[in-house]
Amino acid sequence: MKSLQAPNFAAFRKFFLARLQKLFLVPATSFDNVRGCFPIGFFFWDTDIKRKFKNINSDIFDRDGHLIGKKRIYANDNILSINRWIKDDCDEIADTLGVLYYTSSDFQQQNTVNISSTAQSFSNHLTKFAITKNNLIIASIYFAVRKVIPADWLNDRDQFLYPNDGWKADREFRNDCLAYTLFHGSNNIQSKYGINHWIPFTENEVSARSKFESNFMINLIAGKIERSSNLFTNGRKTKKIVFSSEAKAVFKAGRKLWTYYHAQPKCNVNASLYDIREHFQGRNASGKMNNKSNDETYNALIADLRSALKVLAAKIEPKVYEYGFLKE
Repeated sequence: MKSLQAPNFAAFRKFFLARLQKLFLVPATSFDNVRGCFPIGFFFWDTDIKRKFKNINSDIFDRDGHLIGKKRIYANDNILSINRWIKDDCDEIADTLGVLYYTSSDFQQQNTVNISSTAQSFSNHLTKFAITKNNLIIASIYFAVRKVIPADWLNDRDQFLYPNDGWKADREFRNDCLAYTLFHGSNNIQSKYGINHWIPFTENEVSARSKFESNFMINLIAGKIERSSNLFTNGRKTKKIVFSSEAKAVFKAGRKLWTYYHAQPKCNVNASLYDIREHFQGRNASGKMNNKSNDETYNALIADLRSALKVLAAKIEPKVYEYGFLKE
């Protein structure tokens, strides 16, 4: 069976009838005139049986009718979402570091999750979460959890949930999420909209020509920033952040990129990751940032950074399930 499209109706009928006693999922692209990457399920219920639905185990078929695995589907009744979880750490202080944007709590909205500068107002349809020194770690966990697992047709409708408390005792997990957030391509902080507090290096580390306007992030990592939240004792400086080997590899790759940028004749000493990407990649006629640069050294450096991020993402991923942000 090459596809489930109309010209192959006889094959589809044979495929369908052979599985009447089973539950199965196929990609939406199996059918003509269906747009989007999401699963379509075929489930059969005996309505004479009154039983509350909690979850089911379904076979998965690709668009050619090949069995490729199984997936458990959950009802998630009376279970709070990750969006409700992050609201517990809304902070009313005026000094913001940026804004976390997000919308509904499923994979199909993964691309909407981003961090931007406070002055930007292009995302009025998204929920805005003000990031401060007190909730930066929470925002980083939310950001990383939503980003480390790629979206695909099968998980498109899976829901991110209110987690259990296991993450609170896992310092390494929290630190990994911070490292991932600092260097991810959806961290869109731009220095032209205000002071960039997200530079994760000292001036000496990247051979900067002058002092940064803000050393907040490096001071935070060094444990020199006082914070108050449900993770920290009020009025006390926190401990120095110790990163895992995977996170250190991300910092190492990032440091090489920042150093190369600061060697450029027209560099902005306060540049963010977004600014660096924009500098090398430029924009096309419609104003969209180009995917690649003509500078092959930069291309190699940004590729190394993204490769290190993928390794870190793979380390974080099992914790996403362990702490209940997603169900397997």
